[in-house]
Amino acid sequence: MPKAAPNPPLDCDLCSRLAEFRRTNAEAFPDYLNAPAPTFGDLDASLLIVGLAPGLHGANKTGRPFTGDFAGDLLYATIARFGFSNDKYDARPDDGLRLRGAAITNAVRCVPPQNKPTGAEIKTCRPFLVAQIEAMPSLRAILCLGRIAHDSTVAAFGLKQRQAPFSHGAQHRIPGRDFHLFDSYHCSRYNTNTGRLTETMFASVFANIRAHLDAA
Repeated sequence: MPKAAPNPPLDCDLCSRLAEFRRTNAEAFPDYLNAPAPTFGDLDASLLIVGLAPGLHGANKTGRPFTGDFAGDLLYATIARFGFSNDKYDARPDDGLRLRGAAITNAVRCVPPQNKPTGAEIKTCRPFLVAQIEAMPSLRAILCLGRIAHDSTVAAFGLKQRQAPFSHGAQHRIPGRDFHLFDSYHCSRYNTNTGRLTETMFASVFANIRAHLDAA
């Protein structure tokens, strides 16, 4: 595969299953984006947040990561609390929300059936994550939401998983790079409803990120 751009084309067909799922969704939901969701935020940001994949009625609809689904409610509220946005989130792409020093992307850019991408799809989409990281010269921190985002990001740096194992609240310094990797459980409805992730736990991760960036 040639070197990727940070965002795949809207008609990307590298993963046949995901492309077919998009076409099916376009018939069922013709007003949705039904295309790879682009990264939201500026290339000069110091923080990159990496999620799993667009939600069917979230970013697959709105075209903006974590916009329109439950996970975005907690994520964007916490982002605003720690000064990474102008606090204008209203679950729609024209709400006036602007990020400050942050950008948000996904390990897989197209919505997968049952929100479960295959290993091959994660690997196929990884060059876009690599390109996104390389396009951000001011990057100092990456927050991975969930294990899939973590594993794909670690692999993007050519590291073995044992060099940076996933656990909520973990921090890893990327060898040879001037930034840290931070881990959190995904801010999904399931995780918050079951108590696996609380608002306090999520805020603690962001507090560590803010402290790291302020120190840098």
